[in-house]
Amino acid sequence: MNTRLSLLLAMCGLLFATGARAAETTSASAIFAGGCFWCIEADFEKLDGVIGVESGYTAGKVAEPTYQQVSRGGTGHAEAVRVRYDPRKVSYETLLDYFWRHIDPTVKDRQFCDVGSQYRSAIYYQNAAEEKAARASKQALLQSGRFKQIHTEIEPAATFYLAEEYHQDYYKKNPVRYGYYRYSCGRDARVEALWGAH
Repeated sequence: MNTRLSLLLAMCGLLFATGARAAETTSASAIFAGGCFWCIEADFEKLDGVIGVESGYTAGKVAEPTYQQVSRGGTGHAEAVRVRYDPRKVSYETLLDYFWRHIDPTVKDRQFCDVGSQYRSAIYYQNAAEEKAARASKQALLQSGRFKQIHTEIEPAATFYLAEEYHQDYYKKNPVRYGYYRYSCGRDARVEALWGAH
């Protein structure tokens, strides 16, 4: 192999590696629980800078839980979402603010019409920076005087189990059923009462 060809191949390899590293740094993830994962997934997918959202289960004591197990309660899991986002376009702090404004932080172990610890609201931090930002956002909300008490948990992230495929993008796959559920559950009416119109 001649020197020029070797140099060209080495440069291509370097460019590929640099591009791969750049691609890795253009996405990050965040984990939130806000009641029904269909709804919180649909909400986050409307936010600029969000690449995609996955519904799943986290913070429980059973490996590979199923929807039937989690929805019955007793596994310790919360219905949650993993938000993949581009930190160049949206910050973690913006995700936190958006999250607060799409849940009811004033209730414990429920969200809207869904009752049980599996529907609790929570922020699951994955590193020290996320923990600091999450705690600061909660404290700022308390200091604002808007709410006397906030029941949303702030806990270290645990294993995130993807929910069954039929739950992913449920609001797109079943728009009529999803729309009826969301309306009858009173989610948007309660959010507007708490936060005002979006």
